[in-house]
Amino acid sequence: MEVFSLIGNGFLIALTPLNIGLLLLGCFVGTLLGALPGLGPVNGVAVLIPLTFAFGFDPTSSLILLCAVYFGCMYGGRISSILLNIPGDEPAIMTTLDGYPMAVQGQAANALAISGVASFVGATIAVIGLSLFAPVLARAAIHFGPADYFALYILAFATIGGIAGVDPRKTLLSAAIGLMMATVGIDPISGVPRYTMDSFHLYDGIQPIIALVGLFAISEILLLLEKTAKDRPKAIKVDRWLPQWSAIWPTRWAMLRGSGIGFVAGVLPGAGASLGSFMAYVFEKQKSNKNGTFGKGDPRGVAAPEAGNNSAAGGALIPMLSLGVPGSGTTAVLLAMLISLNVQPGPLLFERQPDLVWGLVASLYLANIALLVLNLPMIGIFTRLMMTPTWALMPVVAAITFVGVYGISNSIFDLKLMVFFGVLGYILRKLDISLVPLVLGLLLGGDMERNLRRAMSISGGDWGILIASPISITLYALTIGFLALSVWLAVRDHKQTKAERLTEG
Repeated sequence: MEVFSLIGNGFLIALTPLNIGLLLLGCFVGTLLGALPGLGPVNGVAVLIPLTFAFGFDPTSSLILLCAVYFGCMYGGRISSILLNIPGDEPAIMTTLDGYPMAVQGQAANALAISGVASFVGATIAVIGLSLFAPVLARAAIHFGPADYFALYILAFATIGGIAGVDPRKTLLSAAIGLMMATVGIDPISGVPRYTMDSFHLYDGIQPIIALVGLFAISEILLLLEKTAKDRPKAIKVDRWLPQWSAIWPTRWAMLRGSGIGFVAGVLPGAGASLGSFMAYVFEKQKSNKNGTFGKGDPRGVAAPEAGNNSAAGGALIPMLSLGVPGSGTTAVLLAMLISLNVQPGPLLFERQPDLVWGLVASLYLANIALLVLNLPMIGIFTRLMMTPTWALMPVVAAITFVGVYGISNSIFDLKLMVFFGVLGYILRKLDISLVPLVLGLLLGGDMERNLRRAMSISGGDWGILIASPISITLYALTIGFLALSVWLAVRDHKQTKAERLTEG
């Protein structure tokens, strides 16, 4: 009953005119950004963060706006996947497998409707899970000591990226760069400047927001500038916008199964929506592909991954809010925004700032309804906006990032730092090195160091304190398991690639 009372208070916060306006704006902008191939939720949220500072929104309103953009991007990614066979973001890749064949067969309207309803079901189940499980996890995390938090951060680094089969060497390299950057500034214990190059601008360390905007938004601009101008593929024409419920109803079990699988994947630190989408599609294909229709336009092949990626997106908010550990790349960006606003996510957040937590939860219920309403009748508008040429879009993105970042601190140095991180992000992406571990290292490195030094101070320098509690031992066991899985996946992928090359040769 307490949860219902807290959610009720949350609706009072979410239904204020400002928050409702920001929510609807975020849903519309997020859907559009998600539909534009290549941008995705991480870049979409990173681009808009500076505006929340420039307009002086409080943490609750800022989080409501950006989470609405986040959920909107997850909804919007399916549009280009189905109509252009180009995924709007990584989680939408699985939707192309059956969504585009449906569109080619003249069932574009049904594919868009099924994916829209599946997104609604998955995201709603995730928000219900967030309402029920996040407070429980937060209460359990109160019992964590410094050594346990250090073990938790080690687990986060082990799972980020590796669980999806990414090259673990590149993942560790990216995380190491982030950890090194987290040490820049005044030492929290001794007060000695570290790696500041005698610049007082770096005494407070590197602001995560500046780094994130550079890494994602500026590097995306550089990547798009590099590409030669090509005509965009023509979208398949959609002759009607009203869904046929007779086509949606048979996919209901695929939606529910995909939602459950995606939610579990989202809660795992670092797994994210891509894994949720992949696991949901693979499971549904194994269970339901009796006639060999998957990959040829099976509606269940659209419903399962869309429910999975949207459920995973909501599930990723649980470790971010309860533990202060992001569950995905986008929640890492949201975590950086909260830290910059002097809000520290973690177990005490639910006690100290319940209005922020439950106002956000209530807004997510409303956002899902708003997105369903937007995505069914207004699909024609999004389809036309999706064809916006890159040369017209990128100057707007660049203007928003530079003006927004300058508005945070009125510092030319921060603009130069943002460009530096943009070039760094561009180089790392060209080398196929994920930026998410770097972001995680930059965000969590400071807390990781402080908890390690507190633990050593408590024990008088005895390293045994790091494995003295059942909580830390369990977390280290999970870390070893995830690292072993990561290495196995990398070796398997390498063997498959080698075998395919030999076959082609």
